[in-house]
Amino acid sequence: MSNIEWTDKTWNPISGCTKISDGCKNCYAEKMAYRLQAMGTRGYENAFEVTLHPEALEKPLKLKKPQMIFVNSMSDIFHDKVPDEFIFEIFDVMNRAHWHTFQVLTKRPKRLESLNAKLKWSENIWMGVSIESNDYIKRADSLRKCDAKTKFFSIEPLIDSVDRLDYTGIDWVIVGGETGAGARPLKYKCVKDIQEQCQAANVPFFFKKWGKLGQTDKTLVDGHIDGVECRAMPEVTK
Repeated sequence: MSNIEWTDKTWNPISGCTKISDGCKNCYAEKMAYRLQAMGTRGYENAFEVTLHPEALEKPLKLKKPQMIFVNSMSDIFHDKVPDEFIFEIFDVMNRAHWHTFQVLTKRPKRLESLNAKLKWSENIWMGVSIESNDYIKRADSLRKCDAKTKFFSIEPLIDSVDRLDYTGIDWVIVGGETGAGARPLKYKCVKDIQEQCQAANVPFFFKKWGKLGQTDKTLVDGHIDGVECRAMPEVTK
């Protein structure tokens, strides 16, 4: 099982990454990788260096119960150190494991765009981009050009306004604040603006957590805005 509220399980055929934008500053995966290395966990000998795990490729095929699976919670499938062929192998497994729903997320949508035509987008593959402020809203344009049937935004950690973001062609939006050491506070107005934009565009809106703001304001409840639960999901293709 996963502690991530919007998925059932994580699958990491790749681990490790490098910081590419403001949202990476307090990367939870980096901290976890060093912790796992210190514990002597197999596969994390390189800590947060980009590492391929071919032995993990077929794990989803062994899970017979349909699940929502977040792909590479400890990395980015479109990192430039990941060979094209390995990406194709990951997609092949997702295509074959048709009873699962796979959630793929990247901060490197230009590589997604360049490989799109070479990838087989079965309907069970959801593709998303991370957008943490208006500085990174162009990632949405690359996402819209890909052939995934279900496309989503992960606006987490939300560190500033995304009021210039276009929701055209988007099927789901996740929003969350930052937690942990050095976390930057979430602004209520920024969250509310996204919620209203999603309502206007008829896009399912999933509010994950208030992060640092929720730690200081005890009246705020994770997953809720103004006392109403906001954890909508797109329909899963059977």
